[in-house]
Amino acid sequence: MVPFYALVAASFVACALYLFYLAILLPLWNPLRNLPGPPTRGILGNHMGMVLDPSRSPRVHEAFVKHYGRNVRIRGFLPWDQRLFTLDPVSLAHVLKHSTVYEKPWQSRLLISSLIGVGMLAAEGQVHKRQRRVATPAFSIQNMRALIPVAFQKGLELRNRWMDLIADSPVPPDDEKRAGWSKLDVCHWISRATFDVIGLAGFDYEFNAIHNESNELFAAYKEMFEIAVSQQGGGVWELAILYFPFLDRIVPGQRFGVVKRSQDTIQRVAGRLIQEKKRKIEEAERVGVPYIGKDLLSNLLRSNTAADLPADQRIPDEDILHTINTFMFAGSDTSSLSVTWIFYLLAIYPMVQERLRAELLSITPVAPLESLSQDEISSLYEKIAELPYLENVIRETLRLIPPVHSSIRVATRDDVIPTATPVKMLTKYGDHEEVTSFVMPKGSCVHVPIEAFNLDREVWGPDGWAFNPDRWDNLPEAVKAQPGLYNNILTFSAGPRSCIGMKFSIIEIKAFVFVLLTSFKFAEADKVGKANVVLTRPYVMGKPREGSQCPLLVTPYTREATA
Repeated sequence: MVPFYALVAASFVACALYLFYLAILLPLWNPLRNLPGPPTRGILGNHMGMVLDPSRSPRVHEAFVKHYGRNVRIRGFLPWDQRLFTLDPVSLAHVLKHSTVYEKPWQSRLLISSLIGVGMLAAEGQVHKRQRRVATPAFSIQNMRALIPVAFQKGLELRNRWMDLIADSPVPPDDEKRAGWSKLDVCHWISRATFDVIGLAGFDYEFNAIHNESNELFAAYKEMFEIAVSQQGGGVWELAILYFPFLDRIVPGQRFGVVKRSQDTIQRVAGRLIQEKKRKIEEAERVGVPYIGKDLLSNLLRSNTAADLPADQRIPDEDILHTINTFMFAGSDTSSLSVTWIFYLLAIYPMVQERLRAELLSITPVAPLESLSQDEISSLYEKIAELPYLENVIRETLRLIPPVHSSIRVATRDDVIPTATPVKMLTKYGDHEEVTSFVMPKGSCVHVPIEAFNLDREVWGPDGWAFNPDRWDNLPEAVKAQPGLYNNILTFSAGPRSCIGMKFSIIEIKAFVFVLLTSFKFAEADKVGKANVVLTRPYVMGKPREGSQCPLLVTPYTREATA
């Protein structure tokens, strides 16, 4: 019989050898090590802080290109985590186009699915393909136009709520210029409004979050996203839980309790909504009258039961719930942050604000917006959608501050990545040779630097880091080679896994900007910085622990006041 201490010693030796293989041998055998890249400090050194921190990432990205080229080797959080960092448009387009070869890594999928289930953000392969096929008709241009009145309705509710807040709590003026202004956390209020929009647009459900935050379904989503996502610090414990999920059950922390409680509420309330919606559609079919629900859930259910959809391509109710959860997560937070950043930039660039307001006022109807019919609102939006300066401001904000700072993909098999510019590869003889393609080994990750592509000054020009909406009237030729679903920027990604809700997001952004900018003036209150916490969120400089916020000075706008 083998002594117990011998088994322990053997296990220790085996673990030590495996760690030696991972930390020392595996990186040496990885073909990516032949790519140029920055040095690391020690065996646990990595480059993730450099490339993920918005306060320094633009400088880091530019330095990478200057010193190492457009395809760079960086190290992830662990010694064996050799990654490709690419600012080469051909290389990145190849990665995003071949989504079956380059998937989200299991760590990302596990984090997402632990919160919102295996929806389109977490699913891969045939599961994602079926979900996307069922969801695509729900995001048709016709269906998106039907949701325009919802965005305007909530924009008007938010406007009225702000009017009441400003009347009740004006800021004591420190000078005559600020008399009548109030400080509002625009980030907080826009987030509540976009939750309301996605509630109605998503499954015809009224959160009523603009007026209060007591709705149990709203509270469940908000708490889960805030505690389990936004407030995660990316420390050692969070990293350990990601690799060893059972630790969260053995030593349950705040995150575990919040997620469990929130998911129970979502399963009960949202699950009931799905069943009620299915029943209404079935009853309408029995009596031969089409169900007229315009929300995404209704369209999803109709698409999922369409006669021309093969039975093996339909998705179960569980996937329907996961898809709705995905819309809630991706549709509310990203849109609210985009609108927040627009108003922050307008506040610190008053000339742009005045010019944009003048354009919006040029098509404002004489009748109050509240009195317009849904058809009249839709006609008004057609005019709004064609406004050139509004489009420029939105494009420039989404370019300058994309809600998703960066993303990641993992190679599921060995692949060859083409390049637009030659790469200096290290040869086995110790010298370098220029190549126009290189091997991407199975299991290695690609860091997709969304912000870096949008800010690349070699592409966008010397003022590429500046806010300049007029650049869109005369773009550099190099921009046309950039991949991207939306105007050659990566904010909505690119390829088969690009953002399915882009059209709806743009509708929501334009509706909110129109309603609020024609009703209020905005000015800077506090210096605001950017924090990359899953999404690029604003925070008051010097007060990061107070969480995401964007306080601005706001006052009602009247035409007479500027006459």
